[in-house]
Amino acid sequence: MSEKITMGSDGQLSVPNNTIIPFIIGDGIGPDIWHAAVRVFDAAIETAYGRQRSITWKEVLAGEKAFNQTGNWLPEETLEVFRSYLVGIKGPLTTPIGEGIRSLNVALRKELDLYVCLRPTKWYEGVPSPVKSPENVNMVVFRENTEDIYAGIEFAAGTDNAKRIQQFLEQELDVAYNFSNTTGIGIKLVSEEGSKRLMRSAIAYAIAHDLPSVTVVHKGNIMKYTEGAFKNWGFEVAETEFGHLTYTWGQWERTRAEKGQEAANTAQKEAEEQGKIIVKDMIADNFLQQILLAPKDFSVIATLNLNGDYISDALAAMVGGIGIAPGANINYKTGHAIFEATHGTAPRFANTNTMNPSSVILSGVMMLEYMGWQEAADVIVNALSQTIKDKTVTVDFYNLMDDAILLKTSEFADKIIEKF
Repeated sequence: MSEKITMGSDGQLSVPNNTIIPFIIGDGIGPDIWHAAVRVFDAAIETAYGRQRSITWKEVLAGEKAFNQTGNWLPEETLEVFRSYLVGIKGPLTTPIGEGIRSLNVALRKELDLYVCLRPTKWYEGVPSPVKSPENVNMVVFRENTEDIYAGIEFAAGTDNAKRIQQFLEQELDVAYNFSNTTGIGIKLVSEEGSKRLMRSAIAYAIAHDLPSVTVVHKGNIMKYTEGAFKNWGFEVAETEFGHLTYTWGQWERTRAEKGQEAANTAQKEAEEQGKIIVKDMIADNFLQQILLAPKDFSVIATLNLNGDYISDALAAMVGGIGIAPGANINYKTGHAIFEATHGTAPRFANTNTMNPSSVILSGVMMLEYMGWQEAADVIVNALSQTIKDKTVTVDFYNLMDDAILLKTSEFADKIIEKF
């Protein structure tokens, strides 16, 4: 009998051997890539565990399918299922046009307080890439998921609310800006609590995976009380909660001020030799240069919402594009997690059985890892890597490779399963 995943009193997931996972099939190409991916998941679990473990897939509705059947883009029942079952997976969803929900993905993250957007980026041999050495890219982005300008507090130019805020800024706070009826206003929110819980998760991940560094990426040189505070709160977490395992650039700066640069360099070298995680920071625009010039210097990235959006897509492009980029939205405290394809719905290609299912497949790999089913995850990664290396690929990679064999979406899944 299949059961729900639960969160134990020890803060660890309790995953039954026969577990129920809710899924949203997705819009546009969603059904094509989901039907391919779910066969890969089931076959990998059987390969790794025989009949000792299995997943019962429970479909829930969101997006166009939900609207067509219920008149609601995101039914309350769907939210209740994800709340109850903790872990789920989804395909790409349409963003409704007009008033109301800005984004179904954002709505799901907000309702479940999924404060970490987790985006691992690595290159698989044979994947076409625009950079010379994509094998040097191996990073995991922890993108804060609930704050920043994505909080959605915006007022259109010329509206009464925009005018009221302009008057308040000018009259009450003495803000010197040439406001007009053509000025729209958005509010950027960055809290100590939100910043610290993200940083806590990023450092814990680096410790668990034996990674050498966490880089805080920010624009604190300009936005000192939001992005600058994010950096400071991140260093505070590293030093006060993980001090025996980390060494921060803040400590380096203080040592330099007190004892000189040579002493600071010696202290950092000693920390590295002791196996401590180096917690450093970098201005966002410089970071986007450095991932091209020196990608080996970075492993775990902690950043705010907007920066994380740019960074994760830029990194995805370096290793072959968003079509092979997985993602997850996680609340490590409650255990809630939704794993998702990171690309769009591509409605022009719906029901053509031509698109690459790798994003949702690798998101499923992340889900299996989160559940502790590492053996099944490894089966998929090894087979997917070999399938691409053999140049048996879908049209996106086929158009960029020499002497490749073109496969349909379903045939690509078949090739992966053959290699288990």
